[in-house]
Amino acid sequence: MSVGLTVWGVLVFAFLFIPIIVIIAYSFNTGRLLATWQGFGFDAYGAAWENPVLRASVITSLQAALGAAVLSTILGTLGGLALARSKVKAKWVLWATGLLTITLFTPEIVDAVSMLPWFVSLGTDFGIAPFSNGMVRLVVAHSVLSVAVVTFIVRARMHGMDESLEEAAADLYAPPLRRFFQITLPVASPAIWAGALMSFTLSLDNTIVSSFVQVPGATPWPVYIFSALRVGLRPEIAAVSAVMFVLTLLALVVVGLVLRRGGQSAEEMAKTLASA
Repeated sequence: MSVGLTVWGVLVFAFLFIPIIVIIAYSFNTGRLLATWQGFGFDAYGAAWENPVLRASVITSLQAALGAAVLSTILGTLGGLALARSKVKAKWVLWATGLLTITLFTPEIVDAVSMLPWFVSLGTDFGIAPFSNGMVRLVVAHSVLSVAVVTFIVRARMHGMDESLEEAAADLYAPPLRRFFQITLPVASPAIWAGALMSFTLSLDNTIVSSFVQVPGATPWPVYIFSALRVGLRPEIAAVSAVMFVLTLLALVVVGLVLRRGGQSAEEMAKTLASA
C-alpha cells in the first residue's frame, strides 16, 4: 500500500513539474521557434531583454501585480480582522462571507464581461478619468478577485487569537492604535504576507480578465503570450517565463521565512497558505 502511494505521489509531482522543467530547458534554445531545438545558449534571454514590447508587457504585469497585492492586502486584512472579531452568526458576517465566497467561485469570464462595461461607464459616461487608464483597470480588476483570498487567510489566522492580549494592553492604558500596531498586526503578519503573495501570484497569472479590461499601451504578460500564439511561440517567451518562475519561487521563500520567523511549524505554514 505504501509503495503504491509513493509511486502515485511521484507520478503526480512529475505531472505537475515536468512541463515547468521543459519550458525552462527550452528557454536555452537557440532556435527561432520554441518547439524546434537547435542548440544550447543564452540567446533567448538577450533577445527578450532587447525586445521593448515584451519588456513592457512584463513590467506592466509586475506593476499591476504589485498594485493589486497592496490594495487587496489592505482591504482583505481589514475584512479578515472584522470577520474574525464578530459573532459567527451575525447576519452581516453571513452576508459578507457569502459574497466573498461568490467572488471566489464565479467564472473569470463572467467577471471579465461584467467589469468591462463597468469600467467603460465610469471612465467615459461619468468622466472618471482614472478608470480609462489601463494600469488602474488592471489593479482594480485583479484586486476584486483577490480580496476574498486575503480576507479568508487573515480571518483563519486571527480566529483563534487570544483576546486577553489586547485586553491586557487596554488595562495598561494602551490606546487602540498602539494595541493594533504592537499586538494585532504582528500576530496577523504571517497571514498578511501569505495573502499578499497569493494576490501577487493570482494577478501575475490572470489572463481572461486582463484581456478584457486592458487597453493599448498596458498589455500584461499573459495577454502578450496569448496573442503570440497566433504567430508561434519563440524561445524568448520561455526565457521570460523561466525568470518569472524563479521570482515566484523567491517570493515563496521570503514568505516561508516570514512565517517561520513568526514561530509557525511546516504544518501551520501549509494551513496558512491553504486557508483560503
